[in-house]
Amino acid sequence: MSEANLYLTPDRLAIQARARAFAVQEVMPLASELDKQKADIPRDFLSRIAEMGYFGIMIPAEYGGIGLGVFEYALITEELARAWMSVASIIARANGMGTQVANPERRADLLRRSAAGRWIGAAALSEPQAGSDLANVQCRAERDGDEYVITGEKRWCGNALAADFIMLLARTAEPGEDESRGRGLESFLIEKERDRFPQGLTGGVIDKIGYHGITTYHLVFDGLRVPADSLLGARAAEASHVPRGAGRAFNATLHGLNIARIHTAARAIGLARGALEDSLAYAQERVQFGRPIGAFQAIRFKLADMATQIEAARALMYQVAQRCDDGEPIEKEAAMAKLFATEMAERVTGEGIQIHGGNGYTTERAVERYWRDARLTTIFEGTSEIQRVIISDRLLGRSR
Repeated sequence: MSEANLYLTPDRLAIQARARAFAVQEVMPLASELDKQKADIPRDFLSRIAEMGYFGIMIPAEYGGIGLGVFEYALITEELARAWMSVASIIARANGMGTQVANPERRADLLRRSAAGRWIGAAALSEPQAGSDLANVQCRAERDGDEYVITGEKRWCGNALAADFIMLLARTAEPGEDESRGRGLESFLIEKERDRFPQGLTGGVIDKIGYHGITTYHLVFDGLRVPADSLLGARAAEASHVPRGAGRAFNATLHGLNIARIHTAARAIGLARGALEDSLAYAQERVQFGRPIGAFQAIRFKLADMATQIEAARALMYQVAQRCDDGEPIEKEAAMAKLFATEMAERVTGEGIQIHGGNGYTTERAVERYWRDARLTTIFEGTSEIQRVIISDRLLGRSR
C-alpha cells in the first residue's frame, strides 16, 4: 500500500494543497524580500496567517480553531517551511500555547484569542547555562504575598518583544539531594503588550546568521512581578497526577517537546524540499560544456540521493505524527524523527548549494537561506546529540 493510501486521505490532500498554494503565492515572495533585510514577519501578514486558520490548527472548532491533529499540523508546517521557515515557526507560538491556565473561562478566552492570532507568545526556557540541560534552570521566582518576583536570565527567546505573552520556566525551590533535578521548576505566564517589555524585564537582540523573520532575544529579569495565579499547567498536572513542585512543569515541558520535535522535523523536511526543487530547476537551466548540468551523472546522482533522503524522513515523520494523534507514547520516535530529518536537511541543503555552485553562495538564490535555516534545526528543540541520548536511553536504559 502506498504512503498516500496510508496517511494522505482526500481531506489531508486538500489541506496540503491549500497550504502549498498559500506558501508559494504569498509566503515565498515575502521571504525573498524580507529575509535579506533580517526583518520580522509583518504584523499584517500575521493577520493573513490567522485568516488561513494556521494559528488554530490544533485548537477545537468550538474555540474558533480548525480542530485538527499533530499530523495536519506537520503537513501544513512542511509546506510553509518550504517557503520560509519563520512562517512555519510562528504558528507554534499560538495553537494553544500559553492557554494552560486553571480558570476554565479564562482558558476558553485565551484559546479563542490564540486561534485568531491575537495570543501569540514566546517561550523563555533556555539560559546561558541551561540549554540541553534544561533541569539546570536557575532563573528564580520567589513568592511575595500574592505575587512572584522573577530574577535571572533567559537566552534564545524568539519573538519576545512582539509577543502577547512570554511562557517562562523558572525555579521556585531547590531539589532535595535524592530528588529529581526538575523538582521545583514551574511555568509562568507573563502577559505583556506587543512591542514592549514590562517593568523589570529587558531584552537584547541576538544577531543570528539565519532564521530571520523572528527576532531572538537575551532576556534579563530584574524583579519582574507577576500575579500568583500566573502559574501554568494545572490541567497538565491533573492529567498526569504530578503534584505541584514535584517536577510537574519540567515534565510538562518535556512532553510538549515531543510535538515540537515533530514540528521541527516537518520544518526541516520543508527546507530540504525547497533545496531539492530549486536544484532540480537549476540543473535544467544551467548549461556547462554544451549541456544542462542535469545531464551529468554526478549531478543526477546527487539529486537522486536528495530526493530519497527527503522521502525517508517524511515517511518517518508521518508515522510518528499519526502515532502521536493516536495517543501512543512517542518520546523515542519523536527524537528519531527530529534527528533524522534535521541531519538530512543539513546534508540536502548543503548539496543544493553545491549543485548551484558559486550562484548558491550568494543571496540571489533561496537555497542559501534553506541551508542557513537547516543548520539551526539540528540545534533547537534539543540538539542532535540530545536526541541520540533520548533514543539510546530508551534502547539501553539511562547511563549513569
